[in-house]
Amino acid sequence: MENPGSSIISALGAGSGINFVQLANDIAEATYASQRLNISNRTETLEARISAAANLRNVLTELSSALGDRIRNGDLSRQGNVADPSVASVSFPQGSTPTGTYSLEVSQLADSQTLVSQSYTDPSDPVGEGTLTIRFGTVAGANFTEDTNQTPLEISVEASDTLETLAAKITSQSNDALTAYVAQGTDGAQLVIKGQDGAVNGFTLEGTNNAILPIGGGGQGDLTYLNWDPSTDAGELRATAQDAIYEFDTVEYRSTSNTVTGLPEGITLELTGTNIGAPTTISFDTDNSAISNVVTDLVAALNDVAAIVAQDGAALGGTLGNDPGARALKRDLANLTREIVMPNADPGEPRTLADLGVEITAEGTFELDTERLNQTLTDNPAATAAMFTSGVFGVFATIDNLARDNTARNNPGSLGGSLERYEDLIENNEDRLERIAQQQENLRERLVRDLVAAETRISSSQSTLSFLQQQFDLLSNSQR
Repeated sequence: MENPGSSIISALGAGSGINFVQLANDIAEATYASQRLNISNRTETLEARISAAANLRNVLTELSSALGDRIRNGDLSRQGNVADPSVASVSFPQGSTPTGTYSLEVSQLADSQTLVSQSYTDPSDPVGEGTLTIRFGTVAGANFTEDTNQTPLEISVEASDTLETLAAKITSQSNDALTAYVAQGTDGAQLVIKGQDGAVNGFTLEGTNNAILPIGGGGQGDLTYLNWDPSTDAGELRATAQDAIYEFDTVEYRSTSNTVTGLPEGITLELTGTNIGAPTTISFDTDNSAISNVVTDLVAALNDVAAIVAQDGAALGGTLGNDPGARALKRDLANLTREIVMPNADPGEPRTLADLGVEITAEGTFELDTERLNQTLTDNPAATAAMFTSGVFGVFATIDNLARDNTARNNPGSLGGSLERYEDLIENNEDRLERIAQQQENLRERLVRDLVAAETRISSSQSTLSFLQQQFDLLSNSQR
């Protein structure tokens, strides 16, 4: 659309030859050009700072995450060993460092009762109508002692129930105490019921019909056909529920499960076999090579961080040369090897990264004294392994705190705080550019109005001058 000022000037027949509209645009743009350039330069600098600070923040976060993953793998902590691995496996809570040596002799594993019913022709055969009562307790030979702490399971059996639907009812209504299914073997369809491990988790079956059956009942279709107790066992019992029995440091224990807890130093045993008369040994060792590898990798990673800080945080020419977050990180790195990693360490045990052979040079780079690391591993293997856990203290906690402290956005003296500040400044610059654009537009419109008025006055003056010139010429010609 043609500018109104341009149309007015054209309509008045201006003869100055000057494009006052373009002139107004040029003057308005030139008036604010230096301000826009300054803001653009500052924004460019801020964006470079944001990029550098974000890169450092990401490097720190990745270092903490990678070390945490390595720690959680568990290969750096002390490892439990069972001399005869066929007998048991050993584990312990993350963060603990067992040091003892123990003997283990397993004479019996925990087991569950398995009951297989008499045969039916087909899984879809009806089983009768009434109530099937399952009582829990201890089966010992031909005797059953009910466990009164366990409520009997009473299953309502409908006339439409088959062997298959009854199996499903037993499983669903027992709250995981029993598992039942139908096996279609060479002897026909048989109901298989399995209980939980532990001697008190044996069970009996007692079927009660809703109506008196005709003489000759008691076979398939009669609920009592499923009855079982140890005194009448005719081969239905295939496995007896029993406790695990073991000796730990020659002291006998019983457990309803093969997973044994409550042992010294928080260790847990998973019993897998027996070793009657041949006790095995449980011990705990440190994997020195795994710790050496992770310390070597940590030094390399810290040097990567230190190199970025040295380049971007250089006082002269560094993108973050005067950034408080970069300066804080540089100080933290300089003090890192002396920081107390294990405040609860006993005298003589490693407490710092320096005790692991990690040193920092005057130039701000990290080095590994492998001789000192090996000596620490030899003198204090358990205490060294304790430094590589995911607890509130240790190497990971120290590096994680370093990353968190230097990337927290609510800390104005950190890289996170610097990012927050730079982003706010860029937002302010954008607001200023919007205000300048509005001011420039206002100036342009005012200049157009003023220049249009000036052009109008010039045009009027030119018309008056032309009239006077004509009159003067006429007067001059009449006097000749």
